[in-house]
Amino acid sequence: MFYLAAFVLGGIWGSFCNVCIYRLPDNDSVITGRSFCRSCKNKIKWYDNIPLLSFIFLRGKCRSCNNKISSQYFLVELISAISFLSIYFIYGISVTTLLLIILSIFFIIIFFIDLKHYIIPNELTFPLMLIGFVKSFDPNLNQTIFPNYINSLLGGFFGYAVIWLIIFFYKKVRNKEGMGLGDAKLMAVVGFWFGWASIPFTIFISSAVALVLVIPSLIKKTRNMSAQIPFGPYIIIGCIIYVTFANQLKYLLY
Repeated sequence: MFYLAAFVLGGIWGSFCNVCIYRLPDNDSVITGRSFCRSCKNKIKWYDNIPLLSFIFLRGKCRSCNNKISSQYFLVELISAISFLSIYFIYGISVTTLLLIILSIFFIIIFFIDLKHYIIPNELTFPLMLIGFVKSFDPNLNQTIFPNYINSLLGGFFGYAVIWLIIFFYKKVRNKEGMGLGDAKLMAVVGFWFGWASIPFTIFISSAVALVLVIPSLIKKTRNMSAQIPFGPYIIIGCIIYVTFANQLKYLLY
């Protein structure tokens, strides 16, 4: 019963994630204003806005204009639902679960905004930095994944500094912008939440995943070498892998 509740709640929050993904880049309110079809602009009825189910019943099409609805809506809601369920399955009813659920909501929004718009809004990274640091003062949290306040502070500054240095030297060598400061702030989030040891691993994994996914398109010449690549999603993937295997990694490191 609780597993089903976690899945349903995740789907509901996934629907809110979609609102943020579409509205934040345009500086629109995520609180006021009803959802509407992007094609015909008609407001969506409540029964056509039920997470996951409405997309399936409508067969991915708007009831009013019959135009195709972006599959991103369904995908975001599904990822959110699975995230909630997975976190609850691993950590049960706990403060750790609540914190990781909050982080997952922010990560989903950042992932899709950066993927589409190549930006990571400060409205998302700054609150995460604050939450990540404040929570580190609680000694009762899961010490396997969450650091103490000293480690958290070091991690935040280390994460930002590493990406900032990469940006600085890339610009010096190539005389053009590479990564953005949004990536540096996102890496700082990782450091504040999971400590300095998470930074080298996250950078390594995110870079490896990016290479694996980008190289084939370069070989096929479907992507230009100078084409912009959103790095935020890869940082998030690297961070998730780190958290998943944090216990094993700390055993190897210490």
